[in-house]
Amino acid sequence: MTLAQIKELLKKHNAYPKKQFGQNFLFDPNSVKKIIAAAGIEPGNIVVEVGPGVGNLTQELAIPAKEVIAIENDRSMLAILGDLFGGSPNVKIIDADILKFDEGRLPKNYKVVANLPFYLAAPAIRKFLESANPPESLTLIIQKEVAQRIVASPPQMSLLAVSVQFYAHAKIVDYINKSSFWPAPRVDSAIIIITPQKNGQAKNFVDKFFTVARAGFSHPRKQLANNLAGGLGVDREAAERLLAANNIDKTRRAETLDMQEWVNLTRSYSS
Repeated sequence: MTLAQIKELLKKHNAYPKKQFGQNFLFDPNSVKKIIAAAGIEPGNIVVEVGPGVGNLTQELAIPAKEVIAIENDRSMLAILGDLFGGSPNVKIIDADILKFDEGRLPKNYKVVANLPFYLAAPAIRKFLESANPPESLTLIIQKEVAQRIVASPPQMSLLAVSVQFYAHAKIVDYINKSSFWPAPRVDSAIIIITPQKNGQAKNFVDKFFTVARAGFSHPRKQLANNLAGGLGVDREAAERLLAANNIDKTRRAETLDMQEWVNLTRSYSS
């Protein structure tokens, strides 16, 4: 779908891109091809698209996929999607807020493909990764900086990186210039593939893991021992003993720890 076609479609339905939904429509055909290729859609796949908007990506996903389940929360876009796909045998439109949607309703082994706005990226990713019915993969267009934070390694870790990497492997496969969107956002985007991994951890351990991680990152510029003491409600000496038990220097900062060190800290804290 060209930019002219997108604008004509919006005009027909008296609709427009809304800032409150972070709507920046991808119209560059090469970029659309890149995300389709990155998602590796096969004939038997069921694809969940979050925020399909005017349906330009939906059209391309529907070609190889068995079914596309498009979840949209903007009523003006729902009217457009209904017009475009009302008679389509393999596109299902759902009126819902993805953060309130019960993904337990979805079939097993689905794939998520989406162009996510900044405000929705982190909560949507974590929702899918923490689900009892997680996707086979998430292939997403998100802000370049957010994608780089997700795939970061020490000494540039963040709570977002730890939160995603606890559940999944993440990889940036390409970048998309901001001029490929309308309206053009302020920054470039990235195509990222997030593949959930089974970590086999009990819910009790998961809860404690994130308690420790949130405490560690509570004040990024402070030393880890201070953050753990304040965040876990223990004295400084106890925090230092926790670090020493895992061969972590008390002067280090949270962004320097790798995933195994966070796991080790949690085990020590929970023992």
